Amino acid sequence: MKFIDFPALQQLAAASAQVSKPCSCCSVPLDAWQRLPTSLELERFEEVGTLREDPYEEPTFAEYHPNGTTYDSVDAPIAPRYYPANLSQVSRCMNCSRHYLRYNEAGGYFTELRIRALRPELLVDAAL
Repeated sequence: MKFIDFPALQQLAAASAQVSKPCSCCSVPLDAWQRLPTSLELERFEEVGTLREDPYEEPTFAEYHPNGTTYDSVDAPIAPRYYPANLSQVSRCMNCSRHYLRYNEAGGYFTELRIRALRPELLVDAAL
């Protein structure tokens, strides 16, 4: 899968923010990380690329919250080198062209797809 660097991610986020037509992919607010809503059909999304630069390197599970946000805050920064963005793929809705981040949350006894809208105002190119 193609690696998406920060400038390319900014371009995808800006393009997504310009989409104004209604679509079922945004009928449920996806401003914060959440489990994939049952109303979203996975076959309506195509994978654009990954934010995981090296699939063989162990990613960090540290989160980036310099302003006191949390994982599920709608205003939490999207920092591609930090969890969970660092495990994410960028997907595009084939109906409206909005972009989303998706990753598979793997707990002790479960896996669950999580999704979040790619919003340009939240992108941060923070170093580890």
